[in-house]
Amino acid sequence: MLYVVPTPIGNLEDITLRALRILREVDVVLAEDTRTSKRLLEHFKIEKPLKSFHAHNEHAILRGIVEQLKSGANMALVSDAGTPAISDPGFLLVRECVREGVKVEALPGATAFVPALVASGLPSDTFHFEGFLPHKKGRQTRLKYLSDLENTFILYESPHRLVKCLEELKTHCGEDRLACVCRELTKLHEEVKTAPLSILLNYYQTEGVAKGEIVVVVSGKT
Repeated sequence: MLYVVPTPIGNLEDITLRALRILREVDVVLAEDTRTSKRLLEHFKIEKPLKSFHAHNEHAILRGIVEQLKSGANMALVSDAGTPAISDPGFLLVRECVREGVKVEALPGATAFVPALVASGLPSDTFHFEGFLPHKKGRQTRLKYLSDLENTFILYESPHRLVKCLEELKTHCGEDRLACVCRELTKLHEEVKTAPLSILLNYYQTEGVAKGEIVVVVSGKT
């Protein structure tokens, strides 16, 4: 069995009782960064072997992991924060398990874009999750596509690219389009700002952007 286990995006209290039980019961924990996951396991006094599984090695070790699972091993897949396979490694392993008849159990739990969408105050009945935009090739094409959507759309962005992202959104969507920047969700310095794109851009150009994971939520075209 492969268990896909969400881990907290900041506040450790957000881990579920079921996630803790699974992490205690499995044979191996597949971790995006073993150092990060080791700290999480130590916090909850869980002692389990950790195996590195990330974007740079997943192709190379995929076959071996699937064979271990088919031989009877139980494994938990975790990312550094949030739900594996949502803008994190995991999709290839889950797909291969499904193809090979290995049972996959995905636990519900923490992910950044859902609380960002809800806290933004923007329409959430239908929405489009884009994740990270391409850094170069195809970026403007995606922005043009997103700007024409009639429903709310959601982006992930890094702190040093946020101002550039807001500038591009303003160009494609217009300065009056409502948007929300969510930073450090569930953490001590959580920040949620909803305003027209021009105001958000001016704020972050003036104040700068501190470190932290960022979710940008943008209202649809009207």
